[in-house]
Amino acid sequence: MSAPTVTPYRSQLPPARDGFPQLLHAEWTKLRTVPRWGLTLLATVVITVLISLLSAFSGGSDVSGDRPPPPTGPDGGVVVDGFPFVHQTLTGDGGITARVSPPAGPEGRAAEPWAKAGVVIKESTEQGSPYAAAMITPGHGVRLQSDFTHDTAGGAVSRDRPHWLRLTRSGDEFTAYESADGSTWAKVGTARLAGLPDTAQAGLFVATPGGSAVQRQFGSTSVGGRPSQVTAVFDHVSVDGGEGTWRQDNVGEPAGGGHQGPPDSSTEKDGTWTLSGSSDIAPHTPEVDITQRSLTGAQTGLIPLVALSVLFITAEYRRGMILTTLTASPRRGRVLAAKAVVLAAAAFVTGLVAAVLSFLLSEPELRDRMPNPLFYPDVSLTDGPVLRAVVGTAVLLAAVAVLSLAVGALLRNTAAAVTLIMVVLVLPVVLLSGLPIGTAQWVMKLTPLAGFAVQRTSPVYEHVDSVCLPETGCYPQGPWAGLSVLCVWAVVVLGLAVRRLRGRDA
Repeated sequence: MSAPTVTPYRSQLPPARDGFPQLLHAEWTKLRTVPRWGLTLLATVVITVLISLLSAFSGGSDVSGDRPPPPTGPDGGVVVDGFPFVHQTLTGDGGITARVSPPAGPEGRAAEPWAKAGVVIKESTEQGSPYAAAMITPGHGVRLQSDFTHDTAGGAVSRDRPHWLRLTRSGDEFTAYESADGSTWAKVGTARLAGLPDTAQAGLFVATPGGSAVQRQFGSTSVGGRPSQVTAVFDHVSVDGGEGTWRQDNVGEPAGGGHQGPPDSSTEKDGTWTLSGSSDIAPHTPEVDITQRSLTGAQTGLIPLVALSVLFITAEYRRGMILTTLTASPRRGRVLAAKAVVLAAAAFVTGLVAAVLSFLLSEPELRDRMPNPLFYPDVSLTDGPVLRAVVGTAVLLAAVAVLSLAVGALLRNTAAAVTLIMVVLVLPVVLLSGLPIGTAQWVMKLTPLAGFAVQRTSPVYEHVDSVCLPETGCYPQGPWAGLSVLCVWAVVVLGLAVRRLRGRDA
C-alpha cells in the first residue's frame, strides 16, 4: 500500500520583502505618521524665516535722498575707478613704454601691498571704461590687469629700484612686458578687450586701496579704514603711435569718491613725471554679503531639525522598537542608510522652502538698509551665486540632519546627542572672536561649521585685499569646499554608526 501524497502548505500572504525601497517606505511612514515631527519640520521653516527677517530689520537704517549711481565696469559690476592719468591719444596699434619707480607711501611710510604704478591703455577718462594696464606693486610684483576683474602675475620687482614696463596693442589684444634694464624684456601676459574703439588713451597712472586696521579682542572686533596715498616717478616715457601732447586728468573724483585722502596730482620736469594718487582702480567688494545675511536664520533654524534627526533613531531605542525594526530587516547597515536617505530628503525640502522664503522676504529689506544701496545691485533667485547659496543651504540642512542621526545612533541617548551636535555647531561661533584670526580660520576650515561657506556669494579677487573676519561670516575656503567638509563629517560619522550598529546588540 503506497503512502498518501502530502501537499506542502503555502501561505496566502505575500512573502515578506526587506529590499531597500521597502525600507525607505517604512522609514518614510514612521516620519510622516508622527504629528510632532511634521510640526518640528514646520518649526525649522518658521524659525529660519523669522530670524532672517529679524536680521534684515536690524541690519541698518533706511537711507533716504538721491545718490549718484556708482561706476560700473564692462561686465556691469560696481567698480572703484579713480586715479591721476597722464595720457596721449593712441589710434590703432601701438604701445607705451616707461621706467617706473616702486610706489611709495607719504613721509617714507610703506605703501599698501596692492598699490600700483604703471602704464595703461584705457578707452577714455570715463569711470568704468575698459582698460589694460601693466603695473608694479609693492607686495605682488609685476601684474597685468584688465577690466577690473582680470589679473595676471609677472615677475618680482625690487622695492628700491625702478622697473621697466611696456604695454602694446594689436587690435583687441594687449600684451604686457617687463624688464629690469630696459634691454632684455620678458612677457607678462596677454589680455583681450573685445570691442575697444580704434582710438584710446595711453598713459601713466598710480593708484592704491585704502588701508585697514583691525582691533580684535574676545567678543569684540572693530575694523577701521584709513586714507592712503602713493607716489611714483616715471621717466624714459615713450608712446608708439601717440598723437598730440600729454594731458593731465583725474579719472573719477580726486580721492576716489570714497577715500578722504589727499588730492591726486601729476607734475612734470625735464621729461620725468611724478604722480600721486589716493584712490584705486579695482572691482568694488561690498562690506556685507546680502544674500548670505538673508539666509542667516538657518543657523538657528537647524536647532529643531537636529532634535528631530536625533529622535528619529533614539526614540526607537527608548521605546524598544529598534528590536522590531532589526528583526524585520536583519541587514542593519541598510536600515540606518534608509533612515539617513529619508531624513536627508525631508530636511532638504524643508531647508529649500525655508531658504527661498528667507531670501525673498529678507534680501530687499537688507539692500534698502545698506548705507549706500546703489553699491548693492539687485539680485534674483535665478542668479548663479544666489541659486547656489539657496540650494546649498538646503543641502547644508540635509547634511546636518544626517550627521545628527549618526551621532544619535552612536550615543543612543537623545540629550547627549543633541548637546554634542549643538556644541559642535554653535560653540565655535561663540569662540571665534576670541581666537587669533589664523586659528579661527582653521576652525572654520576643519569643523562642520565650514558648511555655512556655501551661503557666501560675494566674489573673491586675489588682487584685492580684504579683511576676512570669521565672526562676520567670511569663510576662508570656497563655498563648495566648505560644504564638502560638512558632508565628509556626516558620511564618516554615519559610517561609524553603521559599524557600531552591526557590532553591538540593540
